[in-house]
Amino acid sequence: MTTTPPAAPLAGILLAAGAGTRFGGPKALAATPEAGSWLARAVRLLLDAGCAPVVVVLGAAADDARRLLPEDPRVVPVVAERWADGVAESLRAALAALAGVEGPVGALVTLVDLPRLSPEALARVAGGTVGPSSLRRAVYGGTPGHPVLLGRDHWEPLSAGLSGDVGAGPYLRANGAEAVDCTGLGGDEDVDLAPRRGPA
Repeated sequence: MTTTPPAAPLAGILLAAGAGTRFGGPKALAATPEAGSWLARAVRLLLDAGCAPVVVVLGAAADDARRLLPEDPRVVPVVAERWADGVAESLRAALAALAGVEGPVGALVTLVDLPRLSPEALARVAGGTVGPSSLRRAVYGGTPGHPVLLGRDHWEPLSAGLSGDVGAGPYLRANGAEAVDCTGLGGDEDVDLAPRRGPA
């Protein structure tokens, strides 16, 4: 399934650094029959949505995860040295990597542990008029999820306020992020437990 590229140039950010303690291992290495490699699938979603570059933030098992990435000059792996401190460090590392990149007016952010995320969710959040001041997030039945769109004007103040295992949520709420209804499109179904193995 193809999607309509965003009207304005957007970078992509894929957060894939965690150790996946409850899951049983790094989710960047996860794969299921339906989705294949979760890491490769999420990268393809961002590329197909027209995002470039796509910054992939790695941490736990970074060397193994890097080998799963497509060989594409638009894909930029970044290792968050302090990834174990929480998601804030991963997002900060991604924004730092994009700071010197000219062109993108914003970044579309998603997570590696959303193997059922639909391309349509990315298209909805990235669609229409997008500018440096844009701030949007997908919502699913009223519950916030991913993807999130961060206009370039927000990168620096967001990064400055990040800490611990808290992502962009407080900033999005404080700054009136536009809610984009993506109910049923899979961006609220993050996987915390390893899929059961055994007979169907």
